[in-house]
Amino acid sequence: MGFDDALNKAKDFANDNPDKVNQGLDGATDQIKERTPDNIDGHVDSGADAARDHFGLGGDQDENKGN
Repeated sequence: MGFDDALNKAKDFANDNPDKVNQGLDGATDQIKERTPDNIDGHVDSGADAARDHFGLGGDQDENKGN
């Protein structure tokens, strides 16, 4: 299996299970924010939004979360 195959499988999973993917991204984002300095939080949120956009889930799910 090549990278493109794995990416397509991930996109298919995201399309079939958007709630699970969003939950996973939120959990990963929270864990990263707990382990890094506060000035990194914006970059972490941008990365999570980019992942959501890439999987077709839309970004800015919880734009004001944690504020």
